[in-house]
Amino acid sequence: MRIALVQEPAGLEPDANRARLRELTPAGADLVVFPEAFARDFGEAGSDVSPYAEAADGPFATAVAEVAAERGTTVVAGMFEVGPDPDRPFNTLVVRGAASADYRKVHLYDSFGYRESDRLSAGEIAPAVVEVGGLRVGLMTCYDLRFPEFARALVDAGAEVLVVPAAWVAGPRKVDHWRTLVRARAIENTVYVAAAGQPGPRYSGHSLVVDPLGDVLAEAADGPAVLTAELDPERLAEARRTNPSLANRRL
Repeated sequence: MRIALVQEPAGLEPDANRARLRELTPAGADLVVFPEAFARDFGEAGSDVSPYAEAADGPFATAVAEVAAERGTTVVAGMFEVGPDPDRPFNTLVVRGAASADYRKVHLYDSFGYRESDRLSAGEIAPAVVEVGGLRVGLMTCYDLRFPEFARALVDAGAEVLVVPAAWVAGPRKVDHWRTLVRARAIENTVYVAAAGQPGPRYSGHSLVVDPLGDVLAEAADGPAVLTAELDPERLAEARRTNPSLANRRL
């Protein structure tokens, strides 16, 4: 499977972000991953994002589906989705193309001085796994990365690739945490991890693709970038023969 990570900033105008989907989606990839909240950025810390929430079949998700069909690919991108609480929408990943799914972020970013739960609702705790290009892809969003049990639940549901769209806020130690956690989730689960972040200066950038033994296949710096990598099922199988930790675990 050929994957592309689009490390681009989301603006505050939803119409402009939708228009950029077509411009930024590369040809030739089986899976294209945009960052968290690409439909409309979070804005200033604590901002009310409910006016920008849409239905899962609304303008943004429709545009994602149209671009995926045009390019013959599957696209993952983040948006705010209308939920039961009109004041606290979901932080949702839409997947459209050869596979279709909606994943609502489970772990809200109540950390490092932020309170995402004041403005957003958490999704149902259920693994979201889709098949793309012959591999099973599990969906996580940003802060989910800090919870190893969530990644393991996706792997237990069959995931061979973990895709992590993010808006990983910049700050002391944040890039080091990001890189360490992405590699750890790959190594401990013997899976590929493809993590697509928004760029600096507000966010950390450093989108990266890591193989099931923890080798970094591609990594961006902190500016806008598009990364591509090949995810080989044979490489995954070989990693699991070399490090059969999933088979050896006793809990």
